[in-house]
Amino acid sequence: MEKDKSVGSQILHEIWEWVYAIVIALAVAMVVHIFVGQITRVSGESMENTLHNGDFLVVSKWSHLQNKVPDYGQIVIIDSRVNRPRTWKDDVTDVAGNYVAIFSSKAEQHNAWVKRVIGHPGDVLEFKNGHVWRNGEELEEPYTKDVTMDFSRATPIKVPDNCVFVMGDNRNHSSDSRFIGPVPIDHVLGNVVYDFNLFR
Repeated sequence: MEKDKSVGSQILHEIWEWVYAIVIALAVAMVVHIFVGQITRVSGESMENTLHNGDFLVVSKWSHLQNKVPDYGQIVIIDSRVNRPRTWKDDVTDVAGNYVAIFSSKAEQHNAWVKRVIGHPGDVLEFKNGHVWRNGEELEEPYTKDVTMDFSRATPIKVPDNCVFVMGDNRNHSSDSRFIGPVPIDHVLGNVVYDFNLFR
């Protein structure tokens, strides 16, 4: 009888050690994903031909932590819910939601978008003849897929303080600042430092 108890307690002890190790590993992974960087995946065609559906992106969170204005032309991940304030709790729930989405596609979030930074605070943007003009100068944008047909916003637009203006490279098939408006800096979740596709 005592031998059975000893075996039972050994099994419980081993299970507890596994659970403890898994919890610690998840906690460390969450800290890394919130404060350092993460890998995410492109869903959709809004950044073609630069990025493609299914591409994997390595995203640095350093600029998000510093609340830093990303460079012109930088590819970033944004929280598209621009009309609500964002707090540190969102960083935690976003990462937790990504983990849950691994096991259930219903938990997948669709508010994180990948876009390119076109305008900084104070910039005046105009859309003329299928091209973007910033502060009176036409932008050279070799990364765009087509001449832009639809801008869906009256111009000129002055980018407000503490905001950036973002657009997808596939201008005719992208939801971006033309539709949701300028993006607050704290809604820029990180910048893309590397992209790859395992299946191409």
